[in-house]
Amino acid sequence: MAAPRVSPPASLAALCSSDLVDRAGHARGKAYRDIARNLQGQLDHLPDLIARPRSEQDVIDVLDWCAREGIAVIPYGGGSSVVGGVEPRFDEPVVTVDVTAMSAVLEIDRVSRAARIQAGAFGPSIEHQLRPHDLTLRHFPQSFGFSTLGGWLATRSGGHFATLYTHIDDLTESLRIVTPVGISESRRLPGSGAGPSPDRLFLGSEGTLGIITEAWMRLQHRPRWQVTVSVVFDDWAAAVAATRTIAQAGLYPANCRLLDPAEALLNAGTSVGGGLLVLAFESADHPIDPWLHRAVAITAEHGGTVTAQRSRGTTSDATEHNAAANWRSAFLRMPYQRDALVRRGVIAETFETACTWDGFDTLHAAVTDAARTAIWKVCGTGVVTCRFTHVYPDGPAPYYGIYAGGRWGSLDAQWDEIKAAVSEAISASGGTITHHHAVGRDHRAWYDRQRPDPFAAALRAAKSALDPAGILNPGVLLGR
Repeated sequence: MAAPRVSPPASLAALCSSDLVDRAGHARGKAYRDIARNLQGQLDHLPDLIARPRSEQDVIDVLDWCAREGIAVIPYGGGSSVVGGVEPRFDEPVVTVDVTAMSAVLEIDRVSRAARIQAGAFGPSIEHQLRPHDLTLRHFPQSFGFSTLGGWLATRSGGHFATLYTHIDDLTESLRIVTPVGISESRRLPGSGAGPSPDRLFLGSEGTLGIITEAWMRLQHRPRWQVTVSVVFDDWAAAVAATRTIAQAGLYPANCRLLDPAEALLNAGTSVGGGLLVLAFESADHPIDPWLHRAVAITAEHGGTVTAQRSRGTTSDATEHNAAANWRSAFLRMPYQRDALVRRGVIAETFETACTWDGFDTLHAAVTDAARTAIWKVCGTGVVTCRFTHVYPDGPAPYYGIYAGGRWGSLDAQWDEIKAAVSEAISASGGTITHHHAVGRDHRAWYDRQRPDPFAAALRAAKSALDPAGILNPGVLLGR
């Protein structure tokens, strides 16, 4: 492994590490191919230095130095990217800027119910700091324990709310970003019609336009009423129709996740003929029974049967078997299980997208066919699953899982082939290449096709204006 090719100036030496273990630990994210390559001893393209700023001024100083010297910079939070967003896939010198030392909730505005939070704060730390105030951000991506606010903002993270507040965008009041040409800070506002939104430019910019240092985030009171029900269907089409009707009814359940039979069996331990719908409602202000009853009535109109119901502190079902609870537990275990499966030579990968309701049947057929064909060609046998992670009045966000036997020594190559086949099917069927995993480097080819050409030109112009030396996260969204 190559020695570092750059040395920091004396003024930054205390912030920087060239330790080999440190560099290796920041070289990749948590994608399947990252884990597979690590376990197979394939380690290359390490960052030359790891910089750990302790303040916004430190971030400014590091960026100034890198811009002067033409050194690439990769912003880094928890390193939970599953799309190659933090991996330096190029040969030039690079400094990875780890912002996790900047992790405080700096200020709370109880009147407006918002908090000023540093970008390096991990999910559990944010909630721990807000809890004494009986407030919560209530944004729980699957990577909650391993990802930071800055990472959520930079990748437009999707949280646990299946409707309404689906993305971190919906909880963002204002952003503060250090760019190579200065600090951009948007005004705190509940809404604005004053031209294009500066926040919308930086949300989802994936570290290519600047380094987010802090944000004012919209908070919620902690819920007092919570209820979850499991509904089974004998027919998949009926289950989809019920989910669509609920999404369009203005009920806004906190959870509205539909699992197909394979997903229900694999991750909820439940055998169903058509599908399993996990519904949940919550409120800090009022009982939620009327909303629950209407949602359950909709499922009944489509042939659904409630098999379990659980409210905060009580359960209305005497059986200990609760499919919703089983799936919730599996959801939290999935990242750990995936890594264990890699060690056993299993290819376990997910593909997430979103489409309009009128296009779902076509997309679903194309994606499942492409996945099964690729698995058969590359691995021989395997399983394809589907669930809706989020739903909107105009469409669902399908999330596909594949599980297949791989060949040790070729896992990353097999993954590449399956990834390309399924991504092509998603793109060709009119779906987005990502609903909440981000673009990174793995989705770049399909993102280039998805975005309109005039917008791509505008984005390049913004990049040139904010990062004239082109040092920020090269190869993500633009360039290379």
